[in-house]
Amino acid sequence: MPKTLGILGKKVGMTRVYSDDGTALPVTVVEAGPCVVLQTKSVAKEGYSAIQVGFDSKKESRMNKPAKGHSAAGGKGGFYHIKEFRVKDSSQYEIGQEIRISDIFKIGDIVDVSGITKGRGFQGVMKRHGFSGGNKTHGSMFHRAPGSIGCSAWPSRVVKGKKMPGRMGNKLVTKKNVIILDIRDEDNVLVVKGSLPGSITGLLQIYSK
Repeated sequence: MPKTLGILGKKVGMTRVYSDDGTALPVTVVEAGPCVVLQTKSVAKEGYSAIQVGFDSKKESRMNKPAKGHSAAGGKGGFYHIKEFRVKDSSQYEIGQEIRISDIFKIGDIVDVSGITKGRGFQGVMKRHGFSGGNKTHGSMFHRAPGSIGCSAWPSRVVKGKKMPGRMGNKLVTKKNVIILDIRDEDNVLVVKGSLPGSITGLLQIYSK
């Protein structure tokens, strides 16, 4: 199912805010937008309605000719990140138009946020899947290994999807139902409750519900 209209942002870090009753709430600060409309797509031409937006300005000297030509119509230079969002009617948007936080969200909204998680490299089953491991006593000879992984006579193979050592992290994850606690439109800052996937300065995709 295609995602609805949203905005691109960059993770700044985490801090805390205090509610009216003095409760400390962990929050994530996001530098969101402004995003510039680079292209519009219509049902008549492309078969669906969407807009393509750019985020995080890039120097012209760092762009190749196709990228320069594609972003020239927007008149706002190039961008490091380009993303497409589905919309009900793309004719409501103009190329070069800036989309800010307050154009889509308001305080108290519930949103979905997608980002690339931190890469942990190749990890064993205890760190990757939370296996308990073997006995810690002397002579056990079984401490952090996965143990038996296959079947014997039938089906005589390792079943697909078996939890095994492997690459951990560095994948797209969506955190659902995140609450917006504060919007500072003049600073392009969005404050949401709780943690978000990814490292500091990592790209985030914030979708309206």
